[in-house]
Amino acid sequence: MVFLDLQGGDIDFHPVPQGVGGVKSAGMAAAQTAISRDATLLGERLKRFRLARKLSLRDLGERTGTTASFLSQLERGASGAAVSTLIKIAEALAVSVADFFEDRKGSLHCVLRRGDRQARPQAEGYHKTLLSQQPIRNFEVYVGFFDAGGSTGPEAYTDGDSHEMMFVLRGEVEITLAGTGHRMSEGDCIEYRSSTPHRLVNIGAWPAEVQWIISPVTSAKADLDEFSRKA
Repeated sequence: MVFLDLQGGDIDFHPVPQGVGGVKSAGMAAAQTAISRDATLLGERLKRFRLARKLSLRDLGERTGTTASFLSQLERGASGAAVSTLIKIAEALAVSVADFFEDRKGSLHCVLRRGDRQARPQAEGYHKTLLSQQPIRNFEVYVGFFDAGGSTGPEAYTDGDSHEMMFVLRGEVEITLAGTGHRMSEGDCIEYRSSTPHRLVNIGAWPAEVQWIISPVTSAKADLDEFSRKA
């Protein structure tokens, strides 16, 4: 059995000593149960987020400077980790450390009202809102709003290597994928790898609105934190 040690910035798990004469007190037994539950919860949620992002233990280890063996023990509740390590793991999974411990039952059924969407500050005649509620699990969903002539930027960009779909909600846009342009109108959609250089521009005379669906999650926690104000 284990207990939690927060000294020196560590979240570590150690055997809980026996009571006098080898008899455990009721308080010690309760503590063991609670801490064992916390260790298991941390491991289960870490594994859930990792699998949702389709990362192997080795992949996550490379992103966090740890090893597959260490992460496997952490997921099984057999090992502890320094807070600094948990922060690196959380950032690699685009979640917060609190998401490993907080109980958010029913969060998959939360309603997000239009007025409660979070958005990035507007730039290039374009702003982007986040529809997925954090912690993001299996996929990311965004809606982008473009003024006439607005674009995602002067240059094509890439974002990880996930399966991405872009759906035109209204207006006329042109998406360029690896140098090839595709003119699209309301109701049209296109799929591509997010690792393909891409750029979107509103070619119509009126505002345009598009939706992106991306799986698995590619955004880093720092990127998601940019969505800090209501749209």
